[in-house]
Amino acid sequence: MTSTPTRAAEVPPSVPERSAVSVPGTPVRRAAAALSFRNIGAVYVWLVIVVLFTVWAPDTFPTTITVKQVLNGNAVAGLVALSVVPPLAARVFDLSIAFTMSLTSVLTAYFMVSSGLGPGAAIALAMTAALLIGVVNGIVVVVLRVDSFIATLATGALIQSLITMVTNDSSITGVRLLAEPFASIAQLDAGGVTLPVLYLLLAALAIWFLLEHTATGRRLYATGFNADAARLQGVRTDRLRFLTLVASALLSGFAGVVFTASVGSGSPTAGTPYLLSAYAAAFVGATQLRAGRFNAWGTVLAVLLLGTGITGLGLATSAQWAASLFTGSVLIVALVLTGGRIALPAVLRRRARTRPDSTTSKETR
Repeated sequence: MTSTPTRAAEVPPSVPERSAVSVPGTPVRRAAAALSFRNIGAVYVWLVIVVLFTVWAPDTFPTTITVKQVLNGNAVAGLVALSVVPPLAARVFDLSIAFTMSLTSVLTAYFMVSSGLGPGAAIALAMTAALLIGVVNGIVVVVLRVDSFIATLATGALIQSLITMVTNDSSITGVRLLAEPFASIAQLDAGGVTLPVLYLLLAALAIWFLLEHTATGRRLYATGFNADAARLQGVRTDRLRFLTLVASALLSGFAGVVFTASVGSGSPTAGTPYLLSAYAAAFVGATQLRAGRFNAWGTVLAVLLLGTGITGLGLATSAQWAASLFTGSVLIVALVLTGGRIALPAVLRRRARTRPDSTTSKETR
Protein backbone atom coordinates (compact mmCIF):
# COMPACT_ATOMS: atom_id res chain seq x y z
CA MET A 1 0.00 0.00 0.00
CA THR A 2 2.94 2.32 0.68
CA SER A 3 4.84 1.49 -2.50
CA THR A 4 3.03 4.04 -4.66
CA PRO A 5 3.94 7.18 -2.64
CA THR A 6 7.48 5.88 -2.22
CA ARG A 7 7.95 5.62 -6.00
CA ALA A 8 6.47 9.05 -6.47
CA ALA A 9 8.96 10.46 -4.00
CA GLU A 10 11.84 8.79 -5.82
CA VAL A 11 11.25 10.68 -9.07
CA PRO A 12 14.62 12.28 -9.85
CA PRO A 13 14.65 16.07 -9.58
CA SER A 14 16.77 16.28 -12.71
CA VAL A 15 13.77 15.66 -14.98
CA PRO A 16 12.32 19.19 -14.60
CA GLU A 17 15.82 20.57 -14.96
CA ARG A 18 16.32 18.79 -18.30
CA SER A 19 12.98 20.05 -19.59
CA ALA A 20 13.84 23.55 -18.44
CA VAL A 21 17.14 23.39 -20.28
CA SER A 22 15.42 22.33 -23.51
CA VAL A 23 12.83 25.13 -23.41
CA PRO A 24 15.08 27.97 -24.73
CA GLY A 25 15.85 25.97 -27.86
CA THR A 26 12.19 25.22 -28.56
CA PRO A 27 11.25 28.57 -30.19
CA VAL A 28 14.28 28.33 -32.47
CA ARG A 29 13.35 24.85 -33.58
CA ARG A 30 9.73 25.88 -34.08
CA ALA A 31 10.77 28.89 -36.15
CA ALA A 32 13.10 26.75 -38.26
CA ALA A 33 10.31 24.22 -38.83
CA ALA A 34 7.81 26.95 -39.67
CA LEU A 35 10.17 28.52 -42.22
CA SER A 36 11.37 25.24 -43.74
CA PHE A 37 10.74 24.42 -47.38
CA ARG A 38 8.67 21.41 -46.32
CA ASN A 39 6.26 23.74 -44.53
CA ILE A 40 6.07 26.85 -46.74
CA GLY A 41 7.74 25.76 -49.95
CA ALA A 42 5.08 27.60 -51.97
CA VAL A 43 6.24 30.89 -50.47
CA TYR A 44 9.76 30.32 -51.78
CA VAL A 45 8.41 29.26 -55.16
CA TRP A 46 6.23 32.38 -55.13
CA LEU A 47 9.29 34.55 -54.48
CA VAL A 48 11.12 32.86 -57.36
CA ILE A 49 8.17 33.59 -59.65
CA VAL A 50 8.14 37.23 -58.55
CA VAL A 51 11.85 37.59 -59.23
CA LEU A 52 11.51 35.84 -62.59
CA PHE A 53 8.75 38.12 -63.86
CA THR A 54 10.44 41.18 -62.38
CA VAL A 55 13.40 40.43 -64.62
CA TRP A 56 11.21 39.36 -67.56
CA ALA A 57 8.82 42.35 -67.48
CA PRO A 58 10.54 45.04 -65.38
CA ASP A 59 8.36 47.87 -66.67
CA THR A 60 4.96 46.35 -65.90
CA PHE A 61 5.24 43.60 -63.28
CA PRO A 62 6.96 45.05 -60.15
CA THR A 63 4.26 47.67 -59.40
CA THR A 64 1.52 48.20 -56.83
CA ILE A 65 -0.99 47.98 -59.68
CA THR A 66 0.14 44.40 -60.29
CA VAL A 67 -0.30 43.55 -56.60
CA LYS A 68 -3.86 44.86 -56.66
CA GLN A 69 -4.49 43.07 -59.94
CA VAL A 70 -3.36 39.77 -58.44
CA LEU A 71 -5.57 40.24 -55.38
CA ASN A 72 -8.66 41.49 -57.20
CA GLY A 73 -8.33 39.16 -60.15
CA ASN A 74 -8.01 36.01 -58.05
CA ALA A 75 -10.57 36.65 -55.33
CA VAL A 76 -13.30 34.72 -57.15
CA ALA A 77 -10.84 31.93 -57.96
CA GLY A 78 -9.97 31.81 -54.27
CA LEU A 79 -13.63 31.45 -53.29
CA VAL A 80 -14.04 28.56 -55.72
CA ALA A 81 -10.85 26.93 -54.46
CA LEU A 82 -11.98 27.24 -50.84
CA SER A 83 -15.29 25.61 -51.76
CA VAL A 84 -13.52 22.30 -52.43
CA VAL A 85 -11.47 22.30 -49.21
CA PRO A 86 -14.16 20.93 -46.81
CA PRO A 87 -15.18 18.08 -49.17
CA LEU A 88 -11.57 17.15 -49.84
CA ALA A 89 -10.85 17.18 -46.10
CA ALA A 90 -13.52 14.49 -45.82
CA ARG A 91 -12.17 12.76 -48.95
CA VAL A 92 -15.08 13.74 -51.17
CA PHE A 93 -14.75 15.22 -54.65
CA ASP A 94 -17.18 17.86 -55.89
CA LEU A 95 -16.70 18.37 -59.63
CA SER A 96 -19.98 20.23 -59.95
CA ILE A 97 -18.62 23.45 -58.44
CA ALA A 98 -17.90 25.00 -61.84
CA PHE A 99 -21.43 24.27 -63.06
CA THR A 100 -22.93 25.53 -59.80
CA MET A 101 -21.01 28.77 -60.17
CA SER A 102 -22.21 29.15 -63.76
CA LEU A 103 -25.81 28.43 -62.75
CA THR A 104 -25.95 31.04 -59.98
CA SER A 105 -24.28 33.51 -62.33
CA VAL A 106 -26.93 33.14 -65.04
CA LEU A 107 -29.84 32.80 -62.61
CA THR A 108 -28.92 36.04 -60.84
CA ALA A 109 -28.71 37.84 -64.16
CA TYR A 110 -31.89 36.22 -65.46
CA PHE A 111 -34.00 37.09 -62.44
CA MET A 112 -32.77 40.70 -62.47
CA VAL A 113 -32.90 41.35 -66.21
CA SER A 114 -35.73 39.16 -67.52
CA SER A 115 -37.93 38.86 -64.43
CA GLY A 116 -37.35 42.34 -63.04
CA LEU A 117 -36.60 41.18 -59.51
CA GLY A 118 -34.45 43.20 -57.15
CA PRO A 119 -30.87 42.19 -56.36
CA GLY A 120 -31.78 40.73 -52.98
CA ALA A 121 -34.53 38.47 -54.31
CA ALA A 122 -32.46 37.43 -57.34
CA ILE A 123 -29.47 36.49 -55.19
CA ALA A 124 -31.70 34.63 -52.73
CA LEU A 125 -33.26 32.54 -55.51
CA ALA A 126 -29.87 31.81 -57.07
CA MET A 127 -28.43 30.72 -53.73
CA THR A 128 -31.49 28.55 -53.13
CA ALA A 129 -30.68 26.78 -56.39
CA ALA A 130 -27.10 26.29 -55.16
CA LEU A 131 -28.43 24.85 -51.91
CA LEU A 132 -30.61 22.40 -53.82
CA ILE A 133 -27.60 21.31 -55.86
CA GLY A 134 -25.69 20.61 -52.67
CA VAL A 135 -28.58 18.59 -51.28
CA VAL A 136 -28.88 16.58 -54.50
CA ASN A 137 -25.14 15.90 -54.49
CA GLY A 138 -25.37 14.80 -50.87
CA ILE A 139 -28.26 12.44 -51.57
CA VAL A 140 -26.56 10.87 -54.58
CA VAL A 141 -23.16 10.50 -52.91
CA VAL A 142 -24.09 9.73 -49.30
CA VAL A 143 -27.51 8.12 -49.48
CA LEU A 144 -27.27 6.32 -52.81
CA ARG A 145 -23.55 5.51 -52.29
CA VAL A 146 -22.45 6.66 -55.74
CA ASP A 147 -18.76 7.55 -56.03
CA SER A 148 -18.42 11.29 -55.48
CA PHE A 149 -16.18 11.76 -58.50
CA ILE A 150 -18.73 10.25 -60.89
CA ALA A 151 -21.81 11.54 -59.07
CA THR A 152 -20.83 15.21 -59.03
CA LEU A 153 -19.65 14.99 -62.62
CA ALA A 154 -23.09 13.64 -63.55
CA THR A 155 -24.94 16.34 -61.61
CA GLY A 156 -22.70 18.88 -63.29
CA ALA A 157 -23.91 17.65 -66.66
CA LEU A 158 -27.50 18.04 -65.49
CA ILE A 159 -26.77 21.57 -64.29
CA GLN A 160 -25.22 22.41 -67.64
CA SER A 161 -28.40 21.31 -69.41
CA LEU A 162 -30.40 23.65 -67.17
CA ILE A 163 -27.99 26.50 -67.93
CA THR A 164 -28.40 25.91 -71.66
CA MET A 165 -32.18 25.85 -71.24
CA VAL A 166 -32.14 29.24 -69.51
CA THR A 167 -29.54 31.02 -71.62
CA ASN A 168 -29.39 29.16 -74.94
CA ASP A 169 -25.61 29.36 -74.40
CA SER A 170 -25.65 33.16 -74.55
CA SER A 171 -24.58 35.58 -71.84
CA ILE A 172 -27.31 37.57 -70.10
CA THR A 173 -26.56 41.28 -69.99
CA GLY A 174 -28.49 44.31 -68.83
CA VAL A 175 -28.12 47.78 -67.43
CA ARG A 176 -29.37 46.64 -64.02
CA LEU A 177 -26.34 44.38 -63.64
CA LEU A 178 -24.04 47.38 -64.00
CA ALA A 179 -25.95 49.68 -61.67
CA GLU A 180 -25.97 50.09 -57.92
CA PRO A 181 -26.48 48.40 -55.55
CA PHE A 182 -25.77 45.11 -57.33
CA ALA A 183 -22.51 46.19 -58.92
CA SER A 184 -21.12 47.34 -55.57
CA ILE A 185 -21.13 43.71 -54.37
CA ALA A 186 -17.94 43.17 -56.35
CA GLN A 187 -16.81 46.58 -57.57
CA LEU A 188 -16.78 48.60 -54.36
CA ASP A 189 -13.15 49.07 -53.33
CA ALA A 190 -10.95 50.56 -50.65
CA GLY A 191 -7.58 51.76 -51.84
CA GLY A 192 -7.93 49.81 -55.06
CA VAL A 193 -8.71 46.49 -53.31
CA THR A 194 -12.25 45.32 -54.05
CA LEU A 195 -14.79 43.65 -51.77
CA PRO A 196 -14.29 40.10 -53.16
CA VAL A 197 -10.86 40.10 -51.52
CA LEU A 198 -12.62 40.64 -48.19
CA TYR A 199 -15.04 37.82 -48.99
CA LEU A 200 -12.06 35.56 -49.67
CA LEU A 201 -10.40 36.40 -46.37
CA LEU A 202 -13.63 35.90 -44.40
CA ALA A 203 -14.31 32.55 -46.08
CA ALA A 204 -10.74 31.40 -45.42
CA LEU A 205 -10.99 32.51 -41.80
CA ALA A 206 -14.26 30.62 -41.31
CA ILE A 207 -12.95 27.40 -42.89
CA TRP A 208 -9.67 27.66 -40.98
CA PHE A 209 -11.52 28.05 -37.69
CA LEU A 210 -13.84 25.15 -38.52
CA LEU A 211 -11.06 22.75 -39.47
CA GLU A 212 -8.46 23.71 -36.91
CA HIS A 213 -10.37 24.82 -33.81
CA THR A 214 -13.60 22.82 -33.66
CA ALA A 215 -14.51 19.23 -32.97
CA THR A 216 -16.30 19.14 -36.30
CA GLY A 217 -13.06 19.94 -38.08
CA ARG A 218 -11.22 17.16 -36.30
CA ARG A 219 -13.99 14.77 -37.26
CA LEU A 220 -13.78 15.92 -40.86
CA TYR A 221 -10.07 15.16 -40.97
CA ALA A 222 -10.67 11.83 -39.25
CA THR A 223 -13.28 10.98 -41.88
CA GLY A 224 -10.85 11.86 -44.64
CA PHE A 225 -7.97 9.86 -43.19
CA ASN A 226 -9.93 6.71 -42.31
CA ALA A 227 -13.70 6.80 -42.56
CA ASP A 228 -14.16 3.30 -41.16
CA ALA A 229 -12.07 3.99 -38.07
CA ALA A 230 -13.84 7.32 -37.54
CA ARG A 231 -17.21 5.60 -37.82
CA LEU A 232 -16.20 3.06 -35.20
CA GLN A 233 -15.32 5.96 -32.90
CA GLY A 234 -18.85 7.32 -33.22
CA VAL A 235 -18.22 9.97 -35.88
CA ARG A 236 -21.21 10.50 -38.13
CA THR A 237 -19.20 10.37 -41.32
CA ASP A 238 -22.18 10.33 -43.67
CA ARG A 239 -23.63 13.48 -42.16
CA LEU A 240 -20.28 15.26 -42.41
CA ARG A 241 -19.85 14.32 -46.06
CA PHE A 242 -23.38 15.46 -46.80
CA LEU A 243 -22.79 18.83 -45.15
CA THR A 244 -19.47 19.38 -46.93
CA LEU A 245 -21.18 18.94 -50.29
CA VAL A 246 -23.86 21.45 -49.29
CA ALA A 247 -21.23 23.93 -48.10
CA SER A 248 -19.24 23.46 -51.29
CA ALA A 249 -22.28 24.21 -53.44
CA LEU A 250 -23.17 27.31 -51.41
CA LEU A 251 -19.68 28.79 -51.54
CA SER A 252 -19.21 28.11 -55.26
CA GLY A 253 -22.70 29.50 -55.86
CA PHE A 254 -21.77 32.67 -54.00
CA ALA A 255 -18.67 32.91 -56.19
CA GLY A 256 -21.00 32.89 -59.21
CA VAL A 257 -23.00 35.82 -57.80
CA VAL A 258 -19.80 37.77 -57.14
CA PHE A 259 -18.59 36.99 -60.66
CA THR A 260 -21.80 38.37 -62.19
CA ALA A 261 -21.53 41.54 -60.14
CA SER A 262 -17.90 41.88 -61.17
CA VAL A 263 -18.28 41.53 -64.95
CA GLY A 264 -21.84 42.83 -65.26
CA SER A 265 -23.28 39.79 -67.03
CA GLY A 266 -24.38 36.24 -66.41
CA SER A 267 -22.14 33.84 -68.31
CA PRO A 268 -23.12 30.21 -69.03
CA THR A 269 -19.43 29.29 -68.82
CA ALA A 270 -18.53 31.44 -65.81
CA GLY A 271 -17.20 28.57 -63.73
CA THR A 272 -15.49 26.48 -66.40
CA PRO A 273 -12.05 28.15 -66.20
CA TYR A 274 -12.00 27.83 -62.40
CA LEU A 275 -12.36 24.07 -62.02
CA LEU A 276 -8.75 23.08 -62.73
CA SER A 277 -7.27 26.05 -60.88
CA ALA A 278 -9.46 25.35 -57.83
CA TYR A 279 -8.22 21.79 -57.44
CA ALA A 280 -4.67 22.82 -58.27
CA ALA A 281 -4.79 25.40 -55.48
CA ALA A 282 -6.36 22.94 -53.02
CA PHE A 283 -3.75 20.25 -53.67
CA VAL A 284 -0.87 22.73 -53.57
CA GLY A 285 -2.34 24.11 -50.35
CA ALA A 286 -2.32 20.62 -48.87
CA THR A 287 1.48 20.68 -49.04
CA GLN A 288 1.71 23.95 -47.12
CA LEU A 289 1.36 24.94 -43.45
CA ARG A 290 -0.50 21.73 -42.57
CA ALA A 291 1.29 19.24 -44.78
CA GLY A 292 -0.89 16.33 -45.76
CA ARG A 293 -4.10 18.16 -44.82
CA PHE A 294 -6.31 20.29 -47.01
CA ASN A 295 -6.43 23.66 -45.31
CA ALA A 296 -7.74 27.16 -45.95
CA TRP A 297 -4.65 29.37 -45.71
CA GLY A 298 -2.51 26.99 -47.72
CA THR A 299 -5.17 27.11 -50.44
CA VAL A 300 -5.22 30.92 -50.40
CA LEU A 301 -1.43 30.93 -50.65
CA ALA A 302 -1.61 28.59 -53.63
CA VAL A 303 -4.26 30.76 -55.31
CA LEU A 304 -2.02 33.81 -55.02
CA LEU A 305 0.94 31.80 -56.31
CA LEU A 306 -1.01 30.63 -59.36
CA GLY A 307 -2.51 34.08 -59.84
CA THR A 308 0.90 35.73 -59.74
CA GLY A 309 2.22 33.35 -62.37
CA ILE A 310 -0.76 33.81 -64.68
CA THR A 311 -0.72 37.60 -64.24
CA GLY A 312 3.00 37.65 -64.93
CA LEU A 313 2.55 35.61 -68.09
CA GLY A 314 -0.10 38.06 -69.24
CA LEU A 315 2.09 41.10 -68.56
CA ALA A 316 5.02 39.42 -70.28
CA THR A 317 2.83 38.92 -73.39
CA SER A 318 3.38 35.18 -73.47
CA ALA A 319 1.42 32.75 -75.63
CA GLN A 320 -2.23 32.08 -74.80
CA TRP A 321 -1.54 28.46 -73.93
CA ALA A 322 1.12 29.39 -71.35
CA ALA A 323 -1.41 29.99 -68.54
CA SER A 324 -2.96 26.53 -68.89
CA LEU A 325 0.49 24.98 -69.12
CA PHE A 326 1.54 26.76 -65.95
CA THR A 327 -1.58 25.71 -63.99
CA GLY A 328 -1.38 22.10 -65.15
CA SER A 329 2.32 21.88 -64.34
CA VAL A 330 1.78 23.25 -60.84
CA LEU A 331 -1.02 20.72 -60.26
CA ILE A 332 1.20 17.81 -61.32
CA VAL A 333 3.99 18.99 -59.05
CA ALA A 334 1.54 19.35 -56.19
CA LEU A 335 0.25 15.81 -56.66
CA VAL A 336 3.82 14.51 -56.69
CA LEU A 337 4.61 16.39 -53.48
CA THR A 338 1.47 15.31 -51.63
CA GLY A 339 1.78 11.72 -52.79
CA GLY A 340 5.50 11.12 -52.56
CA ARG A 341 7.30 13.65 -50.46
CA ILE A 342 6.54 11.83 -47.20
CA ALA A 343 7.04 8.35 -48.58
CA LEU A 344 10.38 9.09 -50.27
CA PRO A 345 12.30 10.11 -47.12
CA ALA A 346 10.90 7.04 -45.38
CA VAL A 347 12.23 4.82 -48.16
CA LEU A 348 15.62 6.50 -47.99
CA ARG A 349 15.75 6.03 -44.22
CA ARG A 350 14.89 2.36 -44.54
CA ARG A 351 17.62 1.90 -47.13
CA ALA A 352 20.11 3.70 -44.93
CA ARG A 353 19.28 1.41 -42.03
CA THR A 354 19.59 -1.76 -44.10
CA ARG A 355 22.95 -0.90 -45.68
CA PRO A 356 25.06 -1.49 -42.53
CA ASP A 357 23.23 -4.76 -41.94
CA SER A 358 23.95 -5.97 -45.44
CA THR A 359 27.63 -4.96 -45.11
CA THR A 360 27.94 -6.78 -41.81
CA SER A 361 26.37 -9.91 -43.21
CA LYS A 362 28.84 -9.92 -46.08
CA GLU A 363 31.78 -9.59 -43.68
CA THR A 364 30.58 -12.45 -41.53
CA ARG A 365 30.36 -14.63 -44.58
